[in-house]
Amino acid sequence: MIVDQFIDIAVKRGELAESDRVYVTNRLLDLLGWSEKRAVAVDVAADRLAMLDQLTELAVESGVIGEALAEREIWQSKVMDLFVPRPSELNAEFWELYERSPRAATDYFYEISKASDYIKTRSIAKNIEYLVETAYGKLEMTINLSKPEKDPKQIALEKTVKTVAYPLCALCVENEGYAGRVDFPARTNHRIVRLQVGDEAWGLQYSPYAYYDEHCIFLSADHRPMVIERETFARLVAITAQFPEYFVGSNADLPIVGGSILSHDHYQGGRHTFAMAKAPVHKDFPAYSWGAFPGVTVEIVKWPMSVIRLRAASATDIVAAADEILQKWKGYSDASVGILAYSKEERHNTVTPIASRCAVDGESLFELALVLRNNRRTAEHPDGLFHPHQALHHIKKENIGLIEVMGLAVLPPRLKPELEEVARYLLDQPNAMADHHKEWADRLKRDGGFDASSVTEFLQQEVGKVFEQVLTDAGVFKDTADGIRAFDRFMKSVMETEEIENEAK
Repeated sequence: MIVDQFIDIAVKRGELAESDRVYVTNRLLDLLGWSEKRAVAVDVAADRLAMLDQLTELAVESGVIGEALAEREIWQSKVMDLFVPRPSELNAEFWELYERSPRAATDYFYEISKASDYIKTRSIAKNIEYLVETAYGKLEMTINLSKPEKDPKQIALEKTVKTVAYPLCALCVENEGYAGRVDFPARTNHRIVRLQVGDEAWGLQYSPYAYYDEHCIFLSADHRPMVIERETFARLVAITAQFPEYFVGSNADLPIVGGSILSHDHYQGGRHTFAMAKAPVHKDFPAYSWGAFPGVTVEIVKWPMSVIRLRAASATDIVAAADEILQKWKGYSDASVGILAYSKEERHNTVTPIASRCAVDGESLFELALVLRNNRRTAEHPDGLFHPHQALHHIKKENIGLIEVMGLAVLPPRLKPELEEVARYLLDQPNAMADHHKEWADRLKRDGGFDASSVTEFLQQEVGKVFEQVLTDAGVFKDTADGIRAFDRFMKSVMETEEIENEAK
C-alpha cells in the first residue's frame, strides 16, 4: 500500500511514466529488502517526504540499513534517484528549455532538485531568519540549523571507515550519482547541468542547504584551486550573459578572507538581491572619467566593507577594468589605514568579485562589484586585522565569505540555545548563559529597552548590530571621513585621474 501510494505521487507529478511503474516498484522493494509488496498503510498525511521517512523506518526494520543518520540519508538518496532523470536526459531537457528562455531551464532544474530531496527543504525551513534595519539597508540574518548534527552512532561508524580519496572533494563532478559514505554525503539523486564557460567545461548545481533563493553553484569540471585573476572576471561575466537573472560571485582566494573550499574552483549564484547590491554610493566616477576605459562607470559603494562597483555595456571593457583594479590592489599599501600588501613573501590583498546584470536608462549592462580584501594578521588581531575582532567572536568568528560580504549573516547553530540563555539572564531568570556572552549581555542589560514579551526580538536586533560591526571590521577602508579619503587615494592611483575630491559626495 505505502509503496503504491509513494509511486502514485511520482506518476501524478509526471516524474514517472505509467509504463515504468512495475520496474520502479521492484527497485523500491529491493531497496526495502522485501521480496514482495506488504500491506503497510501510510501512517501520516500523504506528504511525499513524510512517506519517505516512513519507508526509511521500514528499511531499518528490515535490517537493510542501520539507524545512523548517514545510512538513512544514503538510502533515501537511492530511493529518490528512482524518480530523477538520468544526467543525459536532464541535460537534454534543460538545454531544450533554455532555447525558450534561461528562466524556463533553471526553473525546471530547480524544481527537480527540490522534488528529489537533493535540496533539503525541510532542513532549510528550520533556520532562524529575520531582517535588521541598519544605515546600510536591511541586513539578512540566518542562524544555520539546517545541517543535522552527527549522532553518536554515526561518529562511531566514521571511526571504522577506511580513508577514500574519491571524489576528491564535495564539489567535483564525480559526486554525481555517488552513493556516499558515513563520512561523505550521499549524492545518488544529485545532478549537474553541463555548460561551457568560455572555452572551459563547467557545471551548474543547486546547494543542498540553500541560504537564499535558488542558491546555486557553478563549478569547474577540473579539480583545481581557486584563484582570483582576469579569467575569473571573464568567467563571472560570461555566466551572467548565459543566465542574466542570476548573480554569480566568487569567494576570495586567500586564507582568512576566503571561503571554506579553496581547493576547487567554483562560484556561487542565484536569484536573489542582497542589501549590498541596493546600497547607495559614496562617490561616482562617470564613464568618461577613466581615460583607459571610457565605457566603464565606477562607484564607491556606501557599505561597511570596501566595494567598487563597475558597470559597462561591453564585457571586454568591464573585465579589463576589473583586472586593472585587481593588479593595482595586489601591490597596494597604505600604512595610515593598516593596509600592507605583503609581509615578506606573503601576499595579503585580493578581492571578492560579484557579477550581475542591470538595466540603466533602458540599457542592459554588466555589473561587477569588487570587494577589497586583506588577510593581514597583527599581534593585536592574530585572527586577522580585517576579520571579526575578538570582542565579536561570541557571535561570529568564522571567515567572512561571499554571502556575508553581500549582507547575509550565516551564524552558527550554537547561537539558538545560547541566546535563549542570554534572554533569561537579561530577565533575571535562572540561566546557564555562556561566559563569552557576559560582557555583551551586561551592556545590553544596562541599556535596557526590553521586557519579557520583547526580549527575543530585542536580542535578534542586537545580534544584527553585531553583524554590522563584523562587516565593518572586515572592511579595509572604513566608512569614516579618513577611510573614504584613503579609498579615494586608491581610486586615484588606479584611474590616474586629475585631483579627486577628498570628501565623498
